[in-house]
Amino acid sequence: MNYADIKQYDVANGTGIRVSLFVSGCTHHCRECFNQEAWDFHYGSPFTEAQTEQILDWLRPDYVAGLSLLGGEPMEPENQEGLLPLLRRVREEYPEKDVWCYSGYLFDRDIAGRMYRESQITRELLSYIDILVDGEFIREQKNLKVNFRGSDNQRIIDVKKSLAAGKVIHWQGEIR
Repeated sequence: MNYADIKQYDVANGTGIRVSLFVSGCTHHCRECFNQEAWDFHYGSPFTEAQTEQILDWLRPDYVAGLSLLGGEPMEPENQEGLLPLLRRVREEYPEKDVWCYSGYLFDRDIAGRMYRESQITRELLSYIDILVDGEFIREQKNLKVNFRGSDNQRIIDVKKSLAAGKVIHWQGEIR
């Protein structure tokens, strides 16, 4: 897996101060995407153990709320495989930190539906994600006034509650 960027301090992509990892590779190709260069799976640099260690170090301070995964597309199958070891370590070392993930795939149809049924990796990866912002960016529904989203069609989903209920449960502002 390649990555486009890692931000040590991010306040736009989830609650509180966060570390954000922007993976490379996306097949959605949303019109007017803010990160088109990251569509290419070969863009950026290889994600190695050194980047995992850097992220874990940046997550250490108490004032850092958690990790956000963006892209590109974190839920592309090849990116899921690359993210799994990182999320295992984050959960092991920082169980109190939350994990947000941004995906153009729909939670109920694609991720908790088809991918969840077909891939053990997806099932395990979802067990480490607290909040998922889903849905492709739609230029005609762009809204700069909504928190943590780019367009009105996108949803902020409480992953654990949704998996337990078997239906989409929208995030209400609390974690866990």
